[in-house]
Amino acid sequence: MSDAEMPQEPPAEPGIPEGEPPEDRASSEMYRRVTGIGTSAGRAMVVPALAVLTALIIGAFIIAVTDVDTLSVWGDDPAEAFRLTVSGIFDAYRALLVGSVGSLDAISETLFAAAPMILAGLAVAVGFQAGLFNIGVNGQMHIGGMAALWVGFTFAIPAVFHVPLVIAAAIAGGALWAALAGFLKARTGAHEVITTIMLNFIALFLVDYLLKSSLFQAPGRNDPISQPANPTSVFVTLFSDYRLNIGFIVALLAVAFVWWLMYRTTIGFEFRAVGYSPSGGRYAGMSVAWVYVSVMAVSGALAGIAGANQVVGLEPYRGISNFAGNVGFDAIALALLGRSHPVGVLFAGLLFGGLRAGGREMQGAAGIPIDLVLVLQALIIVMIAAPELVRAIYRVKTPDQEITTVTSTGWGA
Repeated sequence: MSDAEMPQEPPAEPGIPEGEPPEDRASSEMYRRVTGIGTSAGRAMVVPALAVLTALIIGAFIIAVTDVDTLSVWGDDPAEAFRLTVSGIFDAYRALLVGSVGSLDAISETLFAAAPMILAGLAVAVGFQAGLFNIGVNGQMHIGGMAALWVGFTFAIPAVFHVPLVIAAAIAGGALWAALAGFLKARTGAHEVITTIMLNFIALFLVDYLLKSSLFQAPGRNDPISQPANPTSVFVTLFSDYRLNIGFIVALLAVAFVWWLMYRTTIGFEFRAVGYSPSGGRYAGMSVAWVYVSVMAVSGALAGIAGANQVVGLEPYRGISNFAGNVGFDAIALALLGRSHPVGVLFAGLLFGGLRAGGREMQGAAGIPIDLVLVLQALIIVMIAAPELVRAIYRVKTPDQEITTVTSTGWGA
Protein backbone atom coordinates (compact mmCIF):
# COMPACT_ATOMS: atom_id res chain seq x y z
CA MET A 1 0.00 0.00 0.00
CA SER A 2 1.44 3.38 -1.01
CA ASP A 3 1.79 6.32 1.33
CA ALA A 4 -1.08 8.09 -0.47
CA GLU A 5 -3.36 5.15 0.27
CA MET A 6 -2.44 4.97 3.96
CA PRO A 7 -5.18 6.26 6.32
CA GLN A 8 -4.32 9.73 7.55
CA GLU A 9 -4.49 10.79 11.19
CA PRO A 10 -7.07 13.50 11.80
CA PRO A 11 -5.56 16.88 12.56
CA ALA A 12 -5.23 17.84 16.19
CA GLU A 13 -7.93 20.08 17.54
CA PRO A 14 -6.90 23.68 18.19
CA GLY A 15 -5.73 24.29 21.75
CA ILE A 16 -5.27 20.54 22.47
CA PRO A 17 -1.78 19.06 22.38
CA GLU A 18 -1.25 16.61 19.54
CA GLY A 19 -1.41 13.01 20.68
CA GLU A 20 -3.45 13.77 23.78
CA PRO A 21 -5.78 10.92 24.73
CA PRO A 22 -9.44 11.61 23.84
CA GLU A 23 -10.55 11.14 27.44
CA ASP A 24 -8.34 14.08 28.50
CA ARG A 25 -9.64 16.45 25.86
CA ALA A 26 -12.67 17.59 27.89
CA SER A 27 -10.47 18.57 30.84
CA SER A 28 -8.02 20.29 28.46
CA GLU A 29 -10.87 22.30 26.95
CA MET A 30 -11.99 23.36 30.41
CA TYR A 31 -8.42 24.36 31.29
CA ARG A 32 -8.11 26.35 28.05
CA ARG A 33 -11.34 28.23 28.70
CA VAL A 34 -10.56 28.97 32.35
CA THR A 35 -6.99 30.13 31.73
CA GLY A 36 -7.85 31.99 28.55
CA ILE A 37 -5.09 30.34 26.49
CA GLY A 38 -5.63 30.92 22.79
CA THR A 39 -7.86 33.95 23.26
CA SER A 40 -7.38 37.40 21.80
CA ALA A 41 -8.27 40.49 23.83
CA GLY A 42 -8.70 42.50 20.65
CA ARG A 43 -11.08 39.94 19.17
CA ALA A 44 -13.07 39.80 22.38
CA MET A 45 -13.64 43.57 22.30
CA VAL A 46 -14.88 43.67 18.70
CA VAL A 47 -18.53 43.04 19.57
CA PRO A 48 -18.63 45.53 22.51
CA ALA A 49 -17.03 48.21 20.32
CA LEU A 50 -19.56 47.56 17.55
CA ALA A 51 -22.36 47.62 20.13
CA VAL A 52 -21.31 51.13 21.20
CA LEU A 53 -21.11 52.22 17.56
CA THR A 54 -24.58 50.81 16.87
CA ALA A 55 -25.98 52.61 19.93
CA LEU A 56 -24.53 55.91 18.70
CA ILE A 57 -26.04 55.37 15.24
CA ILE A 58 -29.47 54.62 16.68
CA GLY A 59 -29.06 57.59 19.03
CA ALA A 60 -28.42 59.81 16.02
CA PHE A 61 -31.67 58.59 14.48
CA ILE A 62 -33.52 59.37 17.72
CA ILE A 63 -32.05 62.90 17.75
CA ALA A 64 -33.24 63.38 14.18
CA VAL A 65 -36.81 62.17 14.67
CA THR A 66 -37.30 64.14 17.91
CA ASP A 67 -36.26 67.46 16.38
CA VAL A 68 -39.76 68.76 15.72
CA ASP A 69 -38.63 72.05 14.15
CA THR A 70 -36.49 70.28 11.56
CA LEU A 71 -39.15 67.70 10.80
CA SER A 72 -41.53 70.48 9.77
CA VAL A 73 -39.01 71.64 7.13
CA TRP A 74 -38.86 68.32 5.26
CA GLY A 75 -42.06 68.99 3.33
CA ASP A 76 -40.93 72.41 2.04
CA ASP A 77 -37.16 72.06 1.60
CA PRO A 78 -35.77 68.51 1.96
CA ALA A 79 -32.19 69.66 1.23
CA GLU A 80 -32.27 72.25 3.99
CA ALA A 81 -33.97 69.78 6.33
CA PHE A 82 -31.25 67.21 5.69
CA ARG A 83 -28.58 69.81 6.40
CA LEU A 84 -30.27 70.83 9.64
CA THR A 85 -30.65 67.20 10.70
CA VAL A 86 -26.99 66.40 10.10
CA SER A 87 -25.97 69.64 11.81
CA GLY A 88 -28.13 68.85 14.85
CA ILE A 89 -26.68 65.36 15.21
CA PHE A 90 -23.15 66.70 14.80
CA ASP A 91 -23.70 69.46 17.36
CA ALA A 92 -25.14 67.00 19.88
CA TYR A 93 -22.29 64.52 19.64
CA ARG A 94 -19.69 67.30 19.52
CA ALA A 95 -21.12 68.69 22.76
CA LEU A 96 -21.03 65.19 24.24
CA LEU A 97 -17.38 64.84 23.27
CA VAL A 98 -16.42 68.33 24.48
CA GLY A 99 -18.21 67.79 27.78
CA SER A 100 -16.36 64.53 28.41
CA VAL A 101 -12.80 65.12 27.14
CA GLY A 102 -12.79 68.63 25.67
CA SER A 103 -10.99 70.32 28.56
CA LEU A 104 -9.19 69.59 31.81
CA ASP A 105 -12.38 70.26 33.71
CA ALA A 106 -14.31 67.90 31.42
CA ILE A 107 -11.70 65.14 31.81
CA SER A 108 -11.76 65.65 35.57
CA GLU A 109 -15.55 65.26 35.62
CA THR A 110 -15.34 62.15 33.45
CA LEU A 111 -12.79 60.49 35.72
CA PHE A 112 -14.71 61.63 38.81
CA ALA A 113 -17.92 60.05 37.52
CA ALA A 114 -16.10 56.90 36.36
CA ALA A 115 -14.48 56.03 39.72
CA PRO A 116 -17.52 54.53 41.52
CA MET A 117 -18.73 52.93 38.27
CA ILE A 118 -15.42 51.12 37.79
CA LEU A 119 -15.45 49.82 41.35
CA ALA A 120 -19.07 48.67 41.11
CA GLY A 121 -18.46 47.17 37.66
CA LEU A 122 -15.55 45.16 39.04
CA ALA A 123 -17.84 43.85 41.77
CA VAL A 124 -20.28 42.48 39.21
CA ALA A 125 -17.49 41.21 36.92
CA VAL A 126 -15.88 39.14 39.67
CA GLY A 127 -19.21 37.44 40.29
CA PHE A 128 -19.77 36.86 36.57
CA GLN A 129 -16.40 35.13 36.21
CA ALA A 130 -17.36 32.77 39.01
CA GLY A 131 -20.79 32.08 37.54
CA LEU A 132 -22.64 34.25 40.07
CA PHE A 133 -24.99 37.10 39.20
CA ASN A 134 -24.45 39.65 41.96
CA ILE A 135 -27.35 42.01 41.41
CA GLY A 136 -27.03 43.32 44.97
CA VAL A 137 -24.17 45.77 44.41
CA ASN A 138 -26.49 48.66 45.23
CA GLY A 139 -27.22 47.28 48.70
CA GLN A 140 -23.57 46.42 49.31
CA MET A 141 -22.63 50.00 48.39
CA HIS A 142 -25.06 51.30 50.98
CA ILE A 143 -23.75 49.09 53.77
CA GLY A 144 -20.11 49.75 52.88
CA GLY A 145 -20.79 53.47 52.62
CA MET A 146 -22.48 53.57 56.03
CA ALA A 147 -19.57 51.70 57.62
CA ALA A 148 -17.15 54.18 56.04
CA LEU A 149 -19.29 57.11 57.20
CA TRP A 150 -19.37 55.88 60.80
CA VAL A 151 -15.59 55.56 60.88
CA GLY A 152 -15.36 58.95 59.16
CA PHE A 153 -17.18 60.97 61.83
CA THR A 154 -16.38 58.83 64.88
CA PHE A 155 -12.59 59.01 64.86
CA ALA A 156 -10.33 62.06 64.81
CA ILE A 157 -6.94 60.83 63.59
CA PRO A 158 -4.48 62.02 60.94
CA ALA A 159 -5.64 61.62 57.34
CA VAL A 160 -2.80 59.23 56.50
CA PHE A 161 -4.42 56.73 58.88
CA HIS A 162 -8.02 57.86 58.69
CA VAL A 163 -8.59 57.41 54.94
CA PRO A 164 -7.23 53.81 54.85
CA LEU A 165 -9.34 53.02 57.91
CA VAL A 166 -12.43 54.37 56.16
CA ILE A 167 -11.70 52.21 53.10
CA ALA A 168 -11.10 49.17 55.32
CA ALA A 169 -14.47 49.71 57.03
CA ALA A 170 -16.18 49.96 53.64
CA ILE A 171 -14.51 46.74 52.50
CA ALA A 172 -15.62 44.92 55.66
CA GLY A 173 -19.20 46.19 55.47
CA GLY A 174 -19.68 45.37 51.81
CA ALA A 175 -17.96 42.00 52.08
CA LEU A 176 -20.03 40.84 55.04
CA TRP A 177 -23.30 41.95 53.43
CA ALA A 178 -22.53 40.16 50.15
CA ALA A 179 -21.18 37.07 51.91
CA LEU A 180 -24.68 36.52 53.33
CA ALA A 181 -25.94 35.78 49.82
CA GLY A 182 -22.94 33.53 49.14
CA PHE A 183 -23.54 31.64 52.38
CA LEU A 184 -27.23 31.14 51.59
CA LYS A 185 -26.34 29.78 48.16
CA ALA A 186 -23.66 27.48 49.54
CA ARG A 187 -25.80 26.12 52.39
CA THR A 188 -29.32 26.09 50.95
CA GLY A 189 -28.90 26.53 47.20
CA ALA A 190 -30.86 29.81 47.29
CA HIS A 191 -30.20 31.62 44.03
CA GLU A 192 -28.05 34.73 44.42
CA VAL A 193 -30.30 36.81 42.16
CA ILE A 194 -33.23 36.44 44.57
CA THR A 195 -31.21 36.87 47.77
CA THR A 196 -29.24 39.87 46.54
CA ILE A 197 -32.39 41.63 45.33
CA MET A 198 -33.96 41.12 48.75
CA LEU A 199 -30.78 42.31 50.47
CA ASN A 200 -30.90 45.45 48.31
CA PHE A 201 -34.25 46.42 49.80
CA ILE A 202 -33.17 45.48 53.31
CA ALA A 203 -30.04 47.61 52.98
CA LEU A 204 -31.98 50.57 51.56
CA PHE A 205 -34.50 50.65 54.40
CA LEU A 206 -31.84 49.87 57.01
CA VAL A 207 -29.86 52.90 55.86
CA ASP A 208 -32.96 55.11 56.11
CA TYR A 209 -33.52 53.84 59.64
CA LEU A 210 -29.92 54.42 60.68
CA LEU A 211 -29.83 57.92 59.19
CA LYS A 212 -32.74 58.85 61.48
CA SER A 213 -31.14 57.27 64.54
CA SER A 214 -29.11 59.20 67.10
CA LEU A 215 -26.02 57.30 66.00
CA PHE A 216 -25.92 58.90 62.54
CA GLN A 217 -28.46 61.73 62.28
CA ALA A 218 -27.15 65.29 62.15
CA PRO A 219 -28.01 67.32 65.26
CA GLY A 220 -31.13 69.42 64.89
CA ARG A 221 -32.44 67.45 61.88
CA ASN A 222 -35.47 65.18 61.70
CA ASP A 223 -34.91 63.91 58.15
CA PRO A 224 -32.57 61.07 57.02
CA ILE A 225 -29.35 63.11 56.80
CA SER A 226 -26.25 62.16 58.74
CA GLN A 227 -23.65 64.28 60.41
CA PRO A 228 -20.70 65.02 58.09
CA ALA A 229 -17.50 63.00 58.07
CA ASN A 230 -14.41 64.56 59.60
CA PRO A 231 -12.20 66.39 57.09
CA THR A 232 -9.36 63.94 57.75
CA SER A 233 -11.47 61.04 56.43
CA VAL A 234 -12.60 62.45 53.07
CA PHE A 235 -11.02 61.59 49.72
CA VAL A 236 -8.70 64.49 49.00
CA THR A 237 -8.79 66.08 45.55
CA LEU A 238 -5.83 65.48 43.26
CA PHE A 239 -5.85 68.97 41.76
CA SER A 240 -7.15 72.28 43.00
CA ASP A 241 -10.31 73.64 41.37
CA TYR A 242 -11.29 70.13 40.16
CA ARG A 243 -13.49 67.48 41.79
CA LEU A 244 -11.28 64.54 40.80
CA ASN A 245 -10.07 62.88 44.01
CA ILE A 246 -8.13 59.83 45.14
CA GLY A 247 -11.21 57.71 44.55
CA PHE A 248 -10.08 57.31 40.95
CA ILE A 249 -6.63 56.16 42.12
CA VAL A 250 -8.35 53.63 44.38
CA ALA A 251 -10.38 52.43 41.38
CA LEU A 252 -7.21 51.93 39.31
CA LEU A 253 -5.61 49.99 42.17
CA ALA A 254 -8.75 47.86 42.38
CA VAL A 255 -8.49 47.07 38.65
CA ALA A 256 -4.88 45.94 39.12
CA PHE A 257 -5.82 43.90 42.19
CA VAL A 258 -8.72 42.12 40.49
CA TRP A 259 -6.54 41.32 37.45
CA TRP A 260 -3.84 39.88 39.71
CA LEU A 261 -6.37 37.97 41.82
CA MET A 262 -8.26 36.44 38.91
CA TYR A 263 -5.37 35.63 36.57
CA ARG A 264 -2.28 35.23 38.74
CA THR A 265 -3.45 33.40 41.84
CA THR A 266 -4.74 29.93 42.64
CA ILE A 267 -7.84 31.43 44.24
CA GLY A 268 -8.67 33.27 41.04
CA PHE A 269 -8.23 30.10 39.03
CA GLU A 270 -10.66 28.32 41.36
CA PHE A 271 -13.15 31.18 40.99
CA ARG A 272 -13.10 30.90 37.20
CA ALA A 273 -13.02 27.10 37.18
CA VAL A 274 -16.13 26.89 39.35
CA GLY A 275 -17.75 29.57 37.20
CA TYR A 276 -17.15 27.50 34.08
CA SER A 277 -18.22 24.20 35.61
CA PRO A 278 -19.16 23.78 39.30
CA SER A 279 -19.25 20.00 38.94
CA GLY A 280 -15.85 20.03 37.23
CA GLY A 281 -14.40 22.17 39.99
CA ARG A 282 -15.87 19.85 42.62
CA TYR A 283 -14.40 16.84 40.81
CA ALA A 284 -11.01 18.59 40.83
CA GLY A 285 -11.16 18.87 44.62
CA MET A 286 -12.29 22.49 44.92
CA SER A 287 -14.70 23.52 47.65
CA VAL A 288 -17.54 25.03 45.62
CA ALA A 289 -19.32 26.26 48.75
CA TRP A 290 -16.16 28.10 49.88
CA VAL A 291 -15.79 29.61 46.41
CA TYR A 292 -19.35 30.94 46.43
CA VAL A 293 -18.89 32.66 49.79
CA SER A 294 -15.43 33.99 48.90
CA VAL A 295 -16.48 35.34 45.51
CA MET A 296 -19.43 37.19 46.98
CA ALA A 297 -17.22 38.59 49.74
CA VAL A 298 -14.68 39.91 47.23
CA SER A 299 -17.48 41.31 45.09
CA GLY A 300 -19.09 42.98 48.08
CA ALA A 301 -15.77 44.44 49.21
CA LEU A 302 -15.35 46.20 45.87
CA ALA A 303 -18.93 47.44 46.05
CA GLY A 304 -18.30 48.70 49.57
CA ILE A 305 -15.41 50.86 48.35
CA ALA A 306 -17.71 52.26 45.67
CA GLY A 307 -20.20 53.11 48.41
CA ALA A 308 -17.50 54.87 50.43
CA ASN A 309 -16.69 56.93 47.35
CA GLN A 310 -20.31 58.16 47.30
CA VAL A 311 -20.04 59.36 50.91
CA VAL A 312 -16.49 60.52 51.72
CA GLY A 313 -15.62 61.24 48.08
CA LEU A 314 -18.62 63.42 47.25
CA GLU A 315 -19.61 66.70 48.86
CA PRO A 316 -21.09 67.42 51.36
CA TYR A 317 -19.43 64.23 52.71
CA ARG A 318 -22.46 62.94 54.60
CA GLY A 319 -25.00 60.17 54.24
CA ILE A 320 -28.40 60.75 52.66
CA SER A 321 -31.21 58.47 51.58
CA ASN A 322 -30.23 56.28 48.59
CA PHE A 323 -26.80 57.87 48.27
CA ALA A 324 -25.68 55.03 45.98
CA GLY A 325 -28.11 56.12 43.27
CA ASN A 326 -28.19 53.85 40.21
CA VAL A 327 -24.48 53.07 40.18
CA GLY A 328 -25.02 49.53 41.44
CA PHE A 329 -27.38 48.76 38.56
CA ASP A 330 -25.28 50.53 35.92
CA ALA A 331 -22.48 48.22 37.06
CA ILE A 332 -24.23 45.28 35.40
CA ALA A 333 -23.98 47.03 32.03
CA LEU A 334 -20.34 47.88 32.71
CA ALA A 335 -19.44 44.27 33.44
CA LEU A 336 -21.22 43.09 30.29
CA LEU A 337 -19.61 45.77 28.14
CA GLY A 338 -16.17 44.98 29.58
CA ARG A 339 -16.68 41.24 29.04
CA SER A 340 -16.11 40.75 32.80
CA HIS A 341 -12.40 41.51 32.37
CA PRO A 342 -10.99 44.14 34.78
CA VAL A 343 -9.33 46.13 31.99
CA GLY A 344 -12.52 45.97 29.94
CA VAL A 345 -14.50 47.20 32.94
CA LEU A 346 -12.02 50.08 33.29
CA PHE A 347 -12.65 51.27 29.74
CA ALA A 348 -16.40 50.70 30.09
CA GLY A 349 -16.38 52.82 33.24
CA LEU A 350 -14.53 55.60 31.44
CA LEU A 351 -17.09 55.44 28.63
CA PHE A 352 -20.05 55.68 30.98
CA GLY A 353 -18.30 58.38 32.98
CA GLY A 354 -17.80 60.33 29.76
CA LEU A 355 -21.46 59.89 28.85
CA ARG A 356 -22.53 61.20 32.22
CA ALA A 357 -20.14 64.16 32.19
CA GLY A 358 -20.78 64.99 28.53
CA GLY A 359 -24.53 64.66 28.88
CA ARG A 360 -24.72 67.89 30.84
CA GLU A 361 -22.80 69.76 28.13
CA MET A 362 -24.98 68.19 25.45
CA GLN A 363 -28.07 69.41 27.25
CA GLY A 364 -26.78 72.95 27.69
CA ALA A 365 -25.01 73.55 24.38
CA ALA A 366 -27.13 71.54 21.95
CA GLY A 367 -30.48 71.58 23.73
CA ILE A 368 -30.65 67.78 23.78
CA PRO A 369 -32.37 66.28 26.86
CA ILE A 370 -29.93 64.57 29.19
CA ASP A 371 -32.30 61.60 29.11
CA LEU A 372 -30.74 60.76 25.73
CA VAL A 373 -27.64 59.66 27.64
CA LEU A 374 -29.78 57.10 29.45
CA VAL A 375 -31.17 56.01 26.09
CA LEU A 376 -27.64 55.52 24.75
CA GLN A 377 -26.71 53.47 27.80
CA ALA A 378 -29.82 51.34 27.38
CA LEU A 379 -29.07 50.80 23.69
CA ILE A 380 -25.52 49.71 24.53
CA ILE A 381 -26.94 47.19 27.01
CA VAL A 382 -29.39 45.86 24.44
CA MET A 383 -26.65 45.45 21.83
CA ILE A 384 -24.32 43.75 24.33
CA ALA A 385 -27.14 41.39 25.34
CA ALA A 386 -27.63 40.39 21.69
CA PRO A 387 -24.10 39.70 20.38
CA GLU A 388 -25.37 37.52 17.54
CA LEU A 389 -27.44 40.45 16.27
CA VAL A 390 -24.34 42.68 16.24
CA ARG A 391 -22.34 40.00 14.42
CA ALA A 392 -25.11 39.60 11.87
CA ILE A 393 -25.35 43.35 11.24
CA TYR A 394 -21.61 43.79 10.67
CA ARG A 395 -20.96 40.27 9.32
CA VAL A 396 -18.45 39.47 12.05
CA LYS A 397 -17.37 35.85 11.88
CA THR A 398 -17.78 33.79 15.01
CA PRO A 399 -14.42 32.35 16.16
CA ASP A 400 -14.23 28.59 16.06
CA GLN A 401 -13.38 28.44 19.72
CA GLU A 402 -14.58 31.68 21.29
CA ILE A 403 -14.15 32.10 25.00
CA THR A 404 -17.56 32.77 26.47
CA THR A 405 -17.79 34.59 29.78
CA VAL A 406 -20.01 32.78 32.24
CA THR A 407 -22.52 35.24 33.63
CA SER A 408 -24.62 33.11 35.93
CA THR A 409 -25.51 29.55 36.67
CA GLY A 410 -28.94 28.08 36.18
CA TRP A 411 -31.74 28.35 38.67
CA GLY A 412 -31.26 24.79 39.74
CA ALA A 413 -27.49 25.08 40.22
